[in-house]
Amino acid sequence: MTGWAILLSALAMTAIVGVRYLVTSGAFAFATRLRHPGLYRGLEPQMRREIGWSLASAAIYGIPAGVVAWGWQAHGWTRIYADVGAFPLWYLPVSLLLYLLLHDTWFYWTHRWMHRPRLFRLAHAVHHASRPPTAWAAMSFHPIEAVTGAIVIPALVFVIPIHVAVLGLVLAIMTIMGVGNHMGWEMFPRALVHGPAGRWLITATHHQAHHAVYRGNYGLYFRFWDRACGTDIGLGRFDPVRRDGERPAAADG
Repeated sequence: MTGWAILLSALAMTAIVGVRYLVTSGAFAFATRLRHPGLYRGLEPQMRREIGWSLASAAIYGIPAGVVAWGWQAHGWTRIYADVGAFPLWYLPVSLLLYLLLHDTWFYWTHRWMHRPRLFRLAHAVHHASRPPTAWAAMSFHPIEAVTGAIVIPALVFVIPIHVAVLGLVLAIMTIMGVGNHMGWEMFPRALVHGPAGRWLITATHHQAHHAVYRGNYGLYFRFWDRACGTDIGLGRFDPVRRDGERPAAADG
């Protein structure tokens, strides 16, 4: 009976992750059509490939999440709590920032590791096959890379207390930033991107440089590790689209 409960929980979480991806990426892709008509023209085969890899990744993300959800509800294994009075109110934003910082640290070092030549060819090349990336590319990972991304939040909930609503906010930020950073244009105002906050926060303009040169800018939310380790290569630029919706021919190399 326990085995069936775990399986159902894993299947339910896989469905939730998959639907969350389709809804969020679909919404950002629709916004792209409205804001920048023609930006994704000619990329239909690439986007179908991105969706296929992403739905496979959804299963890899959903399985550990489902096991954790079952363990929390059935046995109280995790440090997730539902009573907002269990910890001081100031701990809510602290736990949010702590999760984002730790997730960003894990992402930076595993992402940088994925750019080692052998691992890049084996796994990370799947993600970088999106040239240029689109709103559908955020979860377009080889299964090896998907596993590295799928385990971090489930592992943290066994160690660091977090309110269930704050955990939901962490997942929402992860999803929105992951999709937004790949969609090929900047959703944040120029004053933020090029201002003091932009020197520490990662947005699409910063991540675009990573996809353009395949090195540097390895972080997810914050530029701290890139700056500390000398891998921050600054802000990128987006390919212009002519009025007829066609991209200019890219130079080789």
